[in-house]
Amino acid sequence: MSGLLALNLRQSQPDFLDLPFGTPLAQWPGLTERLVEVQRGLSRHEVLFVNYGTGIYALKELPIATTEREYEMLLALEERGMPSVVPTGHARVRNPEGEEQGILITRYLEASLPYRTLFQQPGLARYRERLLDAMAGLLVRLHLAGFYWGDCSLSNTLFRRDAGELTAYLVDAETTERHDDLGDGARRQDLMILEENITGDLADLAAIAELPGVLDVYETGDHIRRRYDSLWTEINRTETIPVGERWRIQERVRKLNALGFSVGEIELEPSAEGDRLRMRTIVTDRDYHRHQFHNLTGLIAGEKQAELMLNEIRELRATLIQRVDRSMPLSIAVVHWLRERWEPAMAIFAPLLANGGDGAELYCQVLEHKWFLSERAQADVGFEAAAKDYVALFKGKAEFPRDLSGPDVV
Repeated sequence: MSGLLALNLRQSQPDFLDLPFGTPLAQWPGLTERLVEVQRGLSRHEVLFVNYGTGIYALKELPIATTEREYEMLLALEERGMPSVVPTGHARVRNPEGEEQGILITRYLEASLPYRTLFQQPGLARYRERLLDAMAGLLVRLHLAGFYWGDCSLSNTLFRRDAGELTAYLVDAETTERHDDLGDGARRQDLMILEENITGDLADLAAIAELPGVLDVYETGDHIRRRYDSLWTEINRTETIPVGERWRIQERVRKLNALGFSVGEIELEPSAEGDRLRMRTIVTDRDYHRHQFHNLTGLIAGEKQAELMLNEIRELRATLIQRVDRSMPLSIAVVHWLRERWEPAMAIFAPLLANGGDGAELYCQVLEHKWFLSERAQADVGFEAAAKDYVALFKGKAEFPRDLSGPDVV
């Protein structure tokens, strides 16, 4: 007897019980009105999409063991904040031949595009070159978090447009593995697979559409690998900061932020040439920084504001650890930051605050101003000097420089 044998779902999801489980997915058209067509990539497995009003869900037919393993791996990716599809649940069914099969259920990634759409729609031509950076960035993020993909390809990736850029999302985790520390051998293997799969993806596409000149069938995989290597090196390199040039720490942080990575920890080690700088990078969700900043300080700030001020707090923590030669929690650095940086800054900003300025925004503008002055002087000018210079520039003016804050809600 065919039918549904087991259904495991996360909370707050549809129950999916009105779907014709027990019938192979290929035979569902005509059996349920919930089927919908969406922009999709190629898949070696049968995949269908169903609409439940509050969301669209992808159902993929797999062997039972593969279904359960991929579901657990997608949960692990979600837990680490990786760009990937979100798992909803999985089912065990018996088909009319008496064979048991698994069905993986994931939430459809709204507003996403498969790579073929990027190449076949003329209006999306400007995004094609950015695909290289998006793919390299996705693989770097996975490797930093200890994930080996095992089947990195354009077919297993979806892309989202965001303010003129592309973000890549993993949509197939069948071969993915999680490690406490991903070694260089596993990274190299992933990159070899990437090059081979990218060549195959583009060769298939070239058979039905003309590729843009920037994407050669046999060279694009190598281009993505080289971009990956450059990004990996920048994120993981150790830098020596000469005495009196602490402003270079913020310069390095700014570079990492521009690459799309946040700084989770700053470490300074004394050496003969100066302080050896190491940074631990993290991948964060939207609003991560402002929630953390509010929890630590009690202050309200926008996401970008909070990221900038948390960077400064981590830099201060690294300096304090070096000074006392012992570890300390971030909360202690917060106390020092509030007393030695934030409160004196608000006193300096009094003329601007009286003119309608926002404290968090002004503080972040001065951080930017301090970096500019320090770079020009090739020495750390200090926050107080930068704040006083900033106030002198804008005191009495009705407008301040561009807003960095974003939504001011906690």
